[in-house]
Amino acid sequence: MSQTAANSSPAPSRQSVVTWFEIPASNFERAVTFYEQLFGVSLIREKMGPSEMAVFPYDKGHAISGCVMSAPGYLPNKDGAVVYLNSDQGIDTVLARVASAGGSIAFPKTALPPGMGFFAHIVDTEGNRVGVHGLK
Repeated sequence: MSQTAANSSPAPSRQSVVTWFEIPASNFERAVTFYEQLFGVSLIREKMGPSEMAVFPYDKGHAISGCVMSAPGYLPNKDGAVVYLNSDQGIDTVLARVASAGGSIAFPKTALPPGMGFFAHIVDTEGNRVGVHGLK
């Protein structure tokens, strides 16, 4: 064991492996408006150098969140990893807003095993495939 490893403190443990996500946007305002309309929330806009982000609301005690991101090297894509967003307000409510917000439903509401809720896939205004999950 190295001297550094022997003397270092263990890293603090986390409740979840997931800590942050970024959804790429080619048209930042259009993408932010889409997610605000979809979930009925206001995203918090930030600018860092050439990057713009709009952070999804989160509980400060459980700081897992993410953002819509417009930055060099960020390209929307429907073929990569799928991020699932919470639709506990009711997945039907969220899915009913998709078309009017400018997106489409790629995979309809589907029941998971008992007690695990429902999921669906949407395509946002930027072409990203995003999952929605809810218990009702």
